Amino acid sequence: MPQALFVWGGWPGHEPEQGVAIFSALLREDGYEVEISETLDTFRDAERLNSFDLIVPVWTMGTIEREQEQGLLTAIRSGVGLAGWHGCMADSFRNNTEYQYMVGGQWVAHPGNIIDYSVQISDHEHPITAGLSNFSMHSEQYYMHVDPGNQVLATTTFSGEHDDWIAGVVMPVVWTRHYSKGRVAYTSLGHVASDFNVTEARTIVHRCMRWATRNA
Repeated sequence: MPQALFVWGGWPGHEPEQGVAIFSALLREDGYEVEISETLDTFRDAERLNSFDLIVPVWTMGTIEREQEQGLLTAIRSGVGLAGWHGCMADSFRNNTEYQYMVGGQWVAHPGNIIDYSVQISDHEHPITAGLSNFSMHSEQYYMHVDPGNQVLATTTFSGEHDDWIAGVVMPVVWTRHYSKGRVAYTSLGHVASDFNVTEARTIVHRCMRWATRNA
């Protein structure tokens, strides 16, 4: 039985508790054993973290202590999977570049705030995006600093309506990567829990978690 750990907290505007409720339930339906924590101290015990097959950080604009961060980094390097969404994973700890290096990106802007935008599937063969078609969102369109080593599965294009200098910029929305032995999967979708009423957005996060799980 796969073991998954959700650790949530930080800025409440991203509705971390509600997001955890959605995706922990889906993993339990898949047969995962799920543990939910509300403290970053959970990351201090690297040996215990290594007993999990998947870690899902759901934390925004927080501060992480060195020992907490090192515990998490060590676990993922050893082969535990990492998956998550939006600022809950890619705007977690703005001062921690090694954490950002592991994730493969960091949020920097969402021009226009809540807007209508489209997502284009760029990889129709990968298990996370297979069978999905392009779709629309009414949410934050994330502009990010991203690692060129990511395997990009879906993108969005900025119109320039809100910031003219980024007109035509194609930005990754879903990607995978490795951090040593650990699989990492991320999507910028999911500003609030109701965004996951969009079937494709919910499916992508669910598949990200399953794909990143160790020995998936």
